[in-house]
Amino acid sequence: MKTSIPDKLYFKIGEVAKMADVPTHVLRYWESEFSGICPKRANSKQRLYRRQDVELILNIKTLLHEQGYTIAGARKMLESGANPSQATAGVKPTPAKVSSTLQSIKQELKELQDLLTSKKEQ
Repeated sequence: MKTSIPDKLYFKIGEVAKMADVPTHVLRYWESEFSGICPKRANSKQRLYRRQDVELILNIKTLLHEQGYTIAGARKMLESGANPSQATAGVKPTPAKVSSTLQSIKQELKELQDLLTSKKEQ
C-alpha cells in the first residue's frame, strides 16, 4: 500500500497522523524512539514535519505494523539503510525451493529410518 504524500513543504501532526493512519500520540512516541524524526517547531509550538520526516514515519509504520518488527528491530533496520519494502524480500522461499527442501528432508528421514531398522535387526 503506497501512500501519496502531497507536495507541501511542511505538514502538521494531524495531517501526518492521517497519512500514516496512526494516532498523534504514536507519532510523538516515535519521535522519542527514532532520532531521524525531528519536526520543526512553529512559533505556536506546533510540530511541523518535513517530507523526509513523513517518508521516514511511513517506513517505520511499515516495519512495525506490517512486517512485525519491534521498535529496536525497526531502529536497527533503518540504521543499516535497508529499504523496509525489501526487508523481507529474501525470506519468502519460492514453491520450487520449498518442494526441493521437503524432498531432501524426506530422503534424509528415510535414510535415518533404514539406519535405525538395520541397527535394530542386529
